[in-house]
Amino acid sequence: MRYIYVHGLGQTPKCWEQVIEKTNTAEYSDNIDLIKMLKGKDASYENIYKTFCSVCDKISDKINLCGLSLGSVLALNYASDHPERINSLVLIAAQYKMPKILLRFQNILFRLMPDSAFNETGFEKSDYIKLCKTMSELDFSNALSSINCPVLVVCGEKDKTNMKAATELNQLLKNSELKIISNAGHEVNKDSPEALSAELNLFYSKLS
Repeated sequence: MRYIYVHGLGQTPKCWEQVIEKTNTAEYSDNIDLIKMLKGKDASYENIYKTFCSVCDKISDKINLCGLSLGSVLALNYASDHPERINSLVLIAAQYKMPKILLRFQNILFRLMPDSAFNETGFEKSDYIKLCKTMSELDFSNALSSINCPVLVVCGEKDKTNMKAATELNQLLKNSELKIISNAGHEVNKDSPEALSAELNLFYSKLS
């Protein structure tokens, strides 16, 4: 059984290291690098999803997917397209229908930020803007019924932007539970790695 972790936009794979180290399944875990996935390709959701699928498709075992923000969108997309390949799903700060107004506002902020603010992420500012623009029409509402595996929906207590979607996802998915991480914001894996690891260990221990 493999445990795949997918970071969010603006993060790097290092953001998962503290979480993975504290899980009971660390030796069976892989940490996907979304930045490398887009290297040499146009920054679009279609391109990153195609590459993500190719990585997951090469894994012979059933997959336990855990994603944050953009990572959770990719995980939800793959699980809805290939439900037979997924053993469990962890969705952190997830959206199942992209909030267009929020994405537009985010892109306005990106345009105002200096290029240097993006250096550590491995993406250019233009990549952020293009990627967010190509995600604006994503809507998995009609695909959620195809997901039958156990699902853990996680949201940081301070992440008001994604709290509504997290609550709705928990209600719409057939086999789901919702966990709110105290004192954490959007980046739960960075804000509260120990609390998140504890929730993951509890969730994974209940899987058959």
